Amino acid sequence: MVDAICACGALRLSFGKPPELTALCHCFACQRRTGAPFSANAFYSVECVEIIGTSTEFIRIADSGRKVRMRFCPICGSTVYWQAEAAPSWIGVGVGSFADPTFAPPVVSVFEQSRHAWVRLDEKVERFQGLPTG
Repeated sequence: MVDAICACGALRLSFGKPPELTALCHCFACQRRTGAPFSANAFYSVECVEIIGTSTEFIRIADSGRKVRMRFCPICGSTVYWQAEAAPSWIGVGVGSFADPTFAPPVVSVFEQSRHAWVRLDEKVERFQGLPTG
């Protein structure tokens, strides 16, 4: 498996298992975090992730009112991973941090209510206007 690495290489995540979920998010917070019209995210069980290097934390409040702890490299500023209070057993990782064009494609797309109209997705991707419920 390929590691997730920041732009300068000082912060790295290594994984013992493949992601449990790969998803796209079109929420405004992800658009601002990535500087792109959506984010591509991989979610891993906390137990299978090894974090190598130091990160700086920025805490933002999600639309749900819960905290999301964004972790970024203090040298280059790349946001590599995050942990959401709403899902404490998972670590989210930006798919771009893997720099791997063969990475698992997304299976869901969330917050489509703020999706840019010109973004087209594969028909196989399950789509939600907000977060899935249930």
